Amino acid sequence: MTLAAVAYLGGVLTIASPCVWPVLPFVFSRAGRPFASHGLPMLAGMALAFAGVASLAAIGGAWAVALNEYGRFAAIAWIALCGCALLWPPLADALGRPFVALGQRLSAGPQGDPARRSGLLSSALLGLATGLLWTPCAGPILGLILAGATLNGASATTSLLLLAYAAGACTSLAAALVLGGRLRPLVKRTALSGAAIRRVAGAGILVGVALIATGIDTRLLSRISFAAPAGLEQSLVERVRPGPPPASPVAQRVDLSAPRVLSEGDFPSLAGATEWIGSGPLTPESLRGKVVLVDFWTYSCINCLRTLPYVRAWAQKYRDAGLVVVGVHAPEFAFEKRPENVRRAVADLGIGFPVAVDSDHAVWRAFGNQYWPAFYFIDAQGRVRDHQFGEGGYQRAEQLIQQLLAEAGGVVPSGVVSPQGQGVEAAAAPTPALSEESYLGYERADGFASPGRLERDRARAYSGVASLARDHWTLDGQWTAERDRVVSAAAHGRIAYRFQARDLHLVLGPAADGRPVHFQVRVDGRPPLADHGFDTDAQGRGTIDRQRLYQLVRQRAGSAERSFEIEFIEPGAQAYVFTFG
Repeated sequence: MTLAAVAYLGGVLTIASPCVWPVLPFVFSRAGRPFASHGLPMLAGMALAFAGVASLAAIGGAWAVALNEYGRFAAIAWIALCGCALLWPPLADALGRPFVALGQRLSAGPQGDPARRSGLLSSALLGLATGLLWTPCAGPILGLILAGATLNGASATTSLLLLAYAAGACTSLAAALVLGGRLRPLVKRTALSGAAIRRVAGAGILVGVALIATGIDTRLLSRISFAAPAGLEQSLVERVRPGPPPASPVAQRVDLSAPRVLSEGDFPSLAGATEWIGSGPLTPESLRGKVVLVDFWTYSCINCLRTLPYVRAWAQKYRDAGLVVVGVHAPEFAFEKRPENVRRAVADLGIGFPVAVDSDHAVWRAFGNQYWPAFYFIDAQGRVRDHQFGEGGYQRAEQLIQQLLAEAGGVVPSGVVSPQGQGVEAAAAPTPALSEESYLGYERADGFASPGRLERDRARAYSGVASLARDHWTLDGQWTAERDRVVSAAAHGRIAYRFQARDLHLVLGPAADGRPVHFQVRVDGRPPLADHGFDTDAQGRGTIDRQRLYQLVRQRAGSAERSFEIEFIEPGAQAYVFTFG
């Protein structure tokens, strides 16, 4: 079964989830009318609008979300006008005149049907507006499509998968619409007249608009479970999910005692880089004769940061022996796609080797990579000789570099490096962290313990709980949950987390306009004192001045289970993901 078919089936299943309920009044407003000229254009417009906006949001970042917000306002106004037209026939006549006139102009001749054309146009516009308002539940299938779009960049495949998902949803809505049309004659035989039915439909539309405009719909639906369709979606995803997830905290170690693979393929292209830092554009041809280490990383990834002391040391130690280190910065979050952020991170981290800015994940795809961090070892003949995923395994990785340099005829320094990383670059604790990476945005959130569910893309008040189980977290105060982050909508918003690890890190960003946000950290309800992290003082105070990973707790003795809380003094703080070490 292809992913497109699974996406379509996932869309069909949305009819069983509460997320589709707010748009049902708009769909049923076309019941009883010819399906080809009213229902079909409306549903097609809805599918196209959703697929288009979702494609832009998946690849375009925050600007596409902001653009869609303006589109939502226009859509709310248009649909409210349609509801009023059902209540007041003179308004419907006034609204219909431009469409009739346009239909007359578009008609091929006197045989054209302006009324039919006006119905097509008005239905299509209603569908486009409904598509801007429709935000389906981010179940496993939709999440898989959007995650693939984030990593694989803009492509027709992403848009087609989103369109298949929307088409599936519209198929089930079409069945409901046809059923509603067949029930309409039965209703008309009751005491309700045609005018009364229109008034009921108009009132239903206005109620739906009011619920969506005020956000009441999402607050109500957040309390309703839809585990059954989500379970069906998950079973479909498990059949088609391509390989492991894009993260690898533990290295797949190189074994030099095993027979070496002569080549894993030719050096893939680096042409997809959007910018180069520290050098001009490099190519496999220009690097022929050199041993090359390609390091895939991103600057908010703790595993990547902890490998940097070794990569910097290798670049310096073996430069004269013929080694070239090429960093490929492949972003995870939208803010890591901004070239100015990457340039600042490269400077702050003291990276002296060339860095390819791979904001579109083109080099990532050329290598077929799936991990941060990832090393690819390329010999002087331009052949990929080995790879290693995740942190650790540094001694064997360095021995492989020495082996490839020796094959190339260079004078190879002996011994291995032993750098001591500081702050967020310090090595992980000897005892592995029991807490795992935890995302806060609604697309991948897990362990959320505040009452109710995360409300999508709207500010609401959350409350904490008295006690938390390990790896569970809460919001307290006014917050807006977005796809990949939560944003404090008022001063003194708090996040609490129960963790067990030596180190606690949190990827944070300042207010949207760049204003710094001050924060206060507490561990077990008190200032961290000696257990403060690199980015806090003993009293737990710190400042968010840019979007990056912040080390907030480093326990000086052991890795006991602790309760963590961070309070943001000003509004606007952005929080993305907890990581541990």
